[in-house]
Amino acid sequence: MDLQYFLCWRVAPLFLLMPCGLLCMSVHIINEQPVHVIPGSSLVLKARIELGPLEEISMVTWEREPETGIDSVRVTLATCPGRSLKCAGTRPNVRMNMEQQETTLQINGYSRADAGVYAVTVTDHTGAETTAHCIVREYEAVHHVSVSINVSHSVLVCGEAWGTDPSFSWLHERNTITQTVGRVSTDGTTLFVTMTPICGHFTCMVSNKLGYSSATYTAAPCETDGRGTTAVVVCLVLLLLLCGGVLAFLLWRRQRHSNRGERLHEHLDDGI
Repeated sequence: MDLQYFLCWRVAPLFLLMPCGLLCMSVHIINEQPVHVIPGSSLVLKARIELGPLEEISMVTWEREPETGIDSVRVTLATCPGRSLKCAGTRPNVRMNMEQQETTLQINGYSRADAGVYAVTVTDHTGAETTAHCIVREYEAVHHVSVSINVSHSVLVCGEAWGTDPSFSWLHERNTITQTVGRVSTDGTTLFVTMTPICGHFTCMVSNKLGYSSATYTAAPCETDGRGTTAVVVCLVLLLLLCGGVLAFLLWRRQRHSNRGERLHEHLDDGI
């Protein structure tokens, strides 16, 4: 009896010191957060469940509640009893399944009303619960692109209102930015102009999966070789026209004197 008592006191602390991973159930959502979904497409959330060797799953539940607001009402989306394949969604467009220690929630035809904080709750055979959360938002198109300039530092900054995953790029006179024009920052929002003086049109293009928008900063016109060539051509044409006009005038004047001499000669012949 004393030996049994001694063993109980020796073994009990070992259970208290065992890692929680062996005795405690955990769940985490695999998706990178926050999750942005394009309206009309499908929302797919996956969660990984970790169990101890003595634990069993009794119930898995997916729920949703508003991300903001005072009255937060949690809505049950789907449930699955234990490791059963008979998972059920509360709406026709909601599906749930269990595969080994992974659960998946799929909502087809995502709409703005489906945004919010999603929770997956796992209940073990003793009634203990563990929950993981994930924020889901609507994928927004880019809006209100603007370009501002810091003249003293020759810097152009591109801004965008609230689009999801915006991608920035720059153009100068509809051409890609070169080293002679400037340098673009790593995130694409800033253009450090190296050309002097700053001239021409600088356009910032912002795009994502739903389209693009742009804004342009217009500086003084650039003097290019093409314009110089055009000016030379115009001057040559004017010079040719002027020379042609002078030549025509001289020919007309010569012809006039010739006609006058002929009339004078005829008049003298008639007098004789």
